[in-house]
Amino acid sequence: MKVCFAVVFLALACLDPFSQAQKKVALTFDDLPAHGDIPRGLTRVEMARRILAALKAHNVQQAYGFINAGKLERVPEDKEVLAMWRAAGYPLGNHTYTHMDLAANSVDAFEANVAADEPMLKQLMPGDDWHWFRYPFLREGDTPEKYHAVHQFLAQQGYKVAQVTLDFEDYAWNGPYARCLAKNDTENLKWLEESYLATASAYIDHGEAESKLLFGRDISHVLLLHIGGFETVMLPRLLDLLQQKGFQIVTLQEAESDEAYQVHPESLRVWDGTLLDQLIEARKLQFPPVAEKPLDKLSSLCR
Repeated sequence: MKVCFAVVFLALACLDPFSQAQKKVALTFDDLPAHGDIPRGLTRVEMARRILAALKAHNVQQAYGFINAGKLERVPEDKEVLAMWRAAGYPLGNHTYTHMDLAANSVDAFEANVAADEPMLKQLMPGDDWHWFRYPFLREGDTPEKYHAVHQFLAQQGYKVAQVTLDFEDYAWNGPYARCLAKNDTENLKWLEESYLATASAYIDHGEAESKLLFGRDISHVLLLHIGGFETVMLPRLLDLLQQKGFQIVTLQEAESDEAYQVHPESLRVWDGTLLDQLIEARKLQFPPVAEKPLDKLSSLCR
């Protein structure tokens, strides 16, 4: 009997590669239903199908998607991407109607943009709570007045802010991937894969170092990703990387129940970047060292 129990236990552990992990991270995807260029041979729907398949293959129970419903005005058929996300059992949240930058707009305009995103969320999430909000560009304002006014508005509307602690700007690889794929540039396609993984690894480690600097411990993290073309190639390898680093994938609700998310960087004049970046700036601490992201090369690659 004990042998049988052990066999069953091992089988269950094999089904969930993250089950023995101690560190925690929630996965979030911005800019649904459409982000970046469409690589050759793909459609938005196929990109979403491949991303969802990778999540399911790694037994990811929740991946929060943040939508800009205004994109459907241009391409209504992309609504299928949102329907697929919901059919996979994953929730959706508010990312403003048109991906509006609060730092470049008034409070009134921004709040109206948030509200304009809600009818689609109500339609896609009937009976479920869609009151999670992700600031576009991770910019929470450029003045104290904007910061406090919008935070107060969101709280009054029942929203929780979906903060980010891990961000390696994965979106920057999507354009060059589409361009290099169109040119059959195998050398640069290989470099894109290598640089993506190297940068992801470095900035995951960086976020862990920041959390230890600020809190003296590993906090529960939230990773920012995008529903882009290169994720169809790299997401399985990124999930493997998280497993290798000892992360357990949890829900956004569980991650942000960590008391670290109750701290707000209100002494800053500009609220921009991950929560950990903002807190380090507010407390005038020295950032842990990390290599620069290859953004300039990515921007010029395969032009």
